[in-house]
Amino acid sequence: MRIAVLHDAVPPGARPDQDDNLVQANQVAAALMAGGHRVSLCPWEGSPQASLERLAALKPEAVFNLVEEPLGRASRIHTAPVWLAHQGLAFAGAGGRAMLLTSHKLLAKRAMHRAGLPTPAWRTPNGAGQGSNAEPWLIKAVWEHGSLGIDDDSLVSAGEPDRLARALAAKQAQVGGPCFAEAYIEGREFNLGLLAGPDGVGHLPPAEILFQGYAPGQLKVVGYRAKWEAASFEFHHTPRRYDFPASDRGLLTRLQGLARRCWELFALRGWARVDFRVDRQGRPWILEVNANPCLAADAGFLAAAAQAGLDQTAVVAAILADLNPPKEGRA
Repeated sequence: MRIAVLHDAVPPGARPDQDDNLVQANQVAAALMAGGHRVSLCPWEGSPQASLERLAALKPEAVFNLVEEPLGRASRIHTAPVWLAHQGLAFAGAGGRAMLLTSHKLLAKRAMHRAGLPTPAWRTPNGAGQGSNAEPWLIKAVWEHGSLGIDDDSLVSAGEPDRLARALAAKQAQVGGPCFAEAYIEGREFNLGLLAGPDGVGHLPPAEILFQGYAPGQLKVVGYRAKWEAASFEFHHTPRRYDFPASDRGLLTRLQGLARRCWELFALRGWARVDFRVDRQGRPWILEVNANPCLAADAGFLAAAAQAGLDQTAVVAAILADLNPPKEGRA
């Protein structure tokens, strides 16, 4: 099959999380070639029309969509799958609506709340939101991925509304886009990978993030430094674990069920990851639904897949088997 791997146009001097998109694209291309496909890389840059013209020149039978920041804007992540569908191209990954709803964190939280799925309380800069909060607030960007903007100054006391408003404004200036406050859940953190299969979506082995050597009161979240700054304390003290005692069996089963409900709610395709916190009472809370988690060899999704005996080639093949079909009447 002729496949085009669609990816971000990463500029020189880009942030580590942006550079990672190109690393991922090259590795996915190599995995597809290992599966016997003819593969071309295609950056999504300039206008959608210009990108689609470059894509059309490759004459792909399918597109593997890895676009995360069209024109450097995370808020445009849904535009690539929208245009691919409009052009009648078969493509791997979430559709435009699913990508929009999951990438806009407030839209995702509202959808989960309406569906009865547990997600932490939140507030917007104008005071709108859902749920009460006795915990501190964690300031997050609405659109940005890769934990951009999450650091030690992201935590604000729930009893200080004036400080919360100032913190939201400061974080918005830092990341260059809208932000919101989410109740910070003290407790354990889990990632649940989901991978399409011949009998429907399947679960990868659950991963728990450990916060080793953290000082009392230190913010225990997987922020930007933990993901991307190799020289930082956080990068080296947040390992994953996959072995759990029998006492966790019920919790893990519940996390898997909630992850599957997210897959169904957002009509996801190919692969996804759902991130959870579990509070001190053992209650799970859904933080985010990632419709296109990184497929690079050193990323968490592939680490979980390896626990299930799947290498990068097998994972990519499974995703390719769950293509969004081309619309009739399009070329």
